[in-house]
Amino acid sequence: MRYCYLLVVMVFFACKSTQPVATSQPSIGGPAWAALWQQRAAEYRALCFQAYQLAGERVEVMSHQQTLRPRAIVTDIDETVLDNSPYTAKTTLEGKTWSQATWEEWTSKAACDTVPGAPSFFKYAAEKGFTIYYVTNRLENERAATLKNLQRYNFPFADNEHLILSNGNSNKEERRDAIAKKYEIAMLVGDNLGDFSEDFYRKTPAERNAAVERLHELFGTRFIMLPNAMYGDWLSALVPKGANADSALRKAIRTE
Repeated sequence: MRYCYLLVVMVFFACKSTQPVATSQPSIGGPAWAALWQQRAAEYRALCFQAYQLAGERVEVMSHQQTLRPRAIVTDIDETVLDNSPYTAKTTLEGKTWSQATWEEWTSKAACDTVPGAPSFFKYAAEKGFTIYYVTNRLENERAATLKNLQRYNFPFADNEHLILSNGNSNKEERRDAIAKKYEIAMLVGDNLGDFSEDFYRKTPAERNAAVERLHELFGTRFIMLPNAMYGDWLSALVPKGANADSALRKAIRTE
């Protein structure tokens, strides 16, 4: 998914060393650490494979169950199907924050690698008769490059009909509802709770946690969650509108 409200939170997380340094390069911290974890940690790969392995098992079970309507799987793209960690690493190490211009410069290259486990899972699901819809908060002018990137790895249903971009509204509920008019949405895959339900959209941390508790039985069955420590609504939820990002995030951190 697109970087939601990252300009706010990067103020705190793009931290710098307090020790004198020989160069003017920003020290590694905040989003760069998260990008490094995503790129190098075997634990990250294990979590992704675990999520997609579980998703595959659910698809296998559902493929033997009768349904009155064709089934669809709705998936996010960024940090769910495609890996954008090089963009986060580059902007952070250059001392910059996310911007629409630099983001589109990155996506226009169609250079994203895949999230571990994603290609094989979606190909398997398509073979089992599931239609795949890619519902993303990338914008319309990113369509061609996004399709090129997906097609590079032979993702199924990587075409204009099944790629649903944002019209400027980050809430995906309306787009999911449109798919549900024709299909039974059997599964949703994403790295952000907003990829699953409007119950999580623009809520406080307490409301988000309460919704997870209420809907916990859907995780691992209908909702398949991928890890993403770089950005997301979990960060923006910690900073109330108009609040100072540094103060809000320091207040949110537990120290005992």
